[in-house]
Amino acid sequence: MSIIIRISSKKKISPFLAKIFILLSIVGPGLITANIDNDAGGIATYSLVGAATGYRLLWVLFPITVALIMVQEMSARMGIVSGKGLADLIREKFGLKVTFYTLIFLVFADLGNTMAEFAGIAAAGEIFGINKYVSVPLCSIFVWLLIIKGDYKIVERVFLAGCSIYLSYIVSGFLISPDWQMISTSIVIPNLNDITMTDMPLIVGLMGTTITPWMQFYIQSAVVEKGIDIKHLWHSKIDVIVGCLFMFTVTLFIIVCCAATLHSSGVVISDAKDAALALEPLAGKYASALFGIGLFNASIFAAALLPLATSYYVCEGLGWESGVDKTFKEAPNFFTIFTLLIFIGAMIILIPNINLFKILIWSQVANGILIPIILLYIVKLCNDPDIMGDYTNTPAYNIFSYVIILFMLIINISMIYFEFFN
Repeated sequence: MSIIIRISSKKKISPFLAKIFILLSIVGPGLITANIDNDAGGIATYSLVGAATGYRLLWVLFPITVALIMVQEMSARMGIVSGKGLADLIREKFGLKVTFYTLIFLVFADLGNTMAEFAGIAAAGEIFGINKYVSVPLCSIFVWLLIIKGDYKIVERVFLAGCSIYLSYIVSGFLISPDWQMISTSIVIPNLNDITMTDMPLIVGLMGTTITPWMQFYIQSAVVEKGIDIKHLWHSKIDVIVGCLFMFTVTLFIIVCCAATLHSSGVVISDAKDAALALEPLAGKYASALFGIGLFNASIFAAALLPLATSYYVCEGLGWESGVDKTFKEAPNFFTIFTLLIFIGAMIILIPNINLFKILIWSQVANGILIPIILLYIVKLCNDPDIMGDYTNTPAYNIFSYVIILFMLIINISMIYFEFFN
């Protein structure tokens, strides 16, 4: 039967428009999760790739995006069908002991990543002449109040607004006027003969910053808290696909911005802040400012989302109440974990001469160890008929999923090798 939405007794909306409105009501978890993955560490990686290799590695983005779509779709589907978060299902199916040790590693990795986001806030503030002792405390208070005082609808709307600011990178790309024909060719036709050993850490970095453990926990918890019904499963798939394609586009333009300016001019950078500052004499103050705005936006929203994801999966895994819509009295552990991660992450960044590099390395090592394990959990759970009913993975989907897991295992072993032995 066609879906008709009545605005009044006299006006009706067509079935097509009704479906559009339903889709818009579902959009959120997939779009937010994929785009907040373009955080401070991700932007730094993409900037380095563009500055160091030009357009040569753009083709890598396509298989990465396909893998991300598949992984995110499984997590969202499992949340919608089961009505439970990933940590909750892991505890039920694999036991409390396995869940506990998994959570220990995840919390450690996410604390390091949260510090990286506050480091990104500090770096973005310095681009505009704001001292980190001002920007970091103010932003930490903002993200804390957003979650503590807001409900799920408010938080989601703020995050969606944050996603729109990623358009600043796309605008920067058009301001620079790169060689679009060369870009198109580099995306579609991979030139494997041009890959050198010095490219390998960058390829590892591109893949390692895209599919991370916390993302899978967050998107599943988000669709559960949003209350998406199983009849809207297809709309959720569209949300995931659109989110991942938007992430692909933003990533592409970050690399293009740095490739068209820094690489062609031989400028060497070490992080996203260097990229933003180096753009001004090469591409103009507007491109530089937009790049800095993008870095600040990415850092502040990831600084909110990462601790939020951690709070979700720790509480789910240990059987505690969780959710942004809950009060502090209803979910004290949830809000306490979130508050501690924000406070510790921000305070450590404010320590003079802190060696953030070692913290970041070890958090990435933890991510590298955990992501193949988490993906194995997801595939196993998605094939359990007691959980998924008629919505288990198809054989073809499983084959692709295991290929992704094997590939991620190789990539992350390579990352650990490059970090410690090269």
